[in-house]
Amino acid sequence: MILHRWERGCKLNRTEKEQVIQELKEEFNRAKSIVFTDYRGLTVAELSDLRSLLREGNVEYKIIKNTLAKIASEGTSVSAAKDAFRGPVGIAISYDDPVLTVKKILEYSKKNDKLKVGIGLIEGSVCAAQDLKAVADLPPRNVLLAIMAGGFKSPLNKLGLLLNATLSSFVNALEALKNKKSSQ
Repeated sequence: MILHRWERGCKLNRTEKEQVIQELKEEFNRAKSIVFTDYRGLTVAELSDLRSLLREGNVEYKIIKNTLAKIASEGTSVSAAKDAFRGPVGIAISYDDPVLTVKKILEYSKKNDKLKVGIGLIEGSVCAAQDLKAVADLPPRNVLLAIMAGGFKSPLNKLGLLLNATLSSFVNALEALKNKKSSQ
């Protein structure tokens, strides 16, 4: 709640800053993915459009003070990317689907080239901008799970077919032996 007050331009006292740091630390610990952006040149309406697009995917977009974010990142996976807190930085945070965050940010940056995509953190791993583009090209999670399940199923089907073929060959050989002995 205090973070939203700060985003609107209100000055914060020391206690409020400590609360903001604590809130950010909790968000950084829960986050599945974070994408750092440079929002310079975006109008308030464009930022509002970006936030609306991200909200559809259950993703938050925040503009936070770099010094507070650096302090909050200590002891979290975000500390690996604390050098990204330089200049005007907006962060997109997702607590659910890490790939969706990247897809939505890149989708908006294609429509509006003023939004510059920086580095990202996906499941605690730092990714460069070109890596984020590769992640965005991945199919959705449920499709990946279906592909993986098919990959597990395929060897089992082949094993079943091979066992069935071996058993059929054995039965055919016994039948041929029986026919040969009965004809003698």
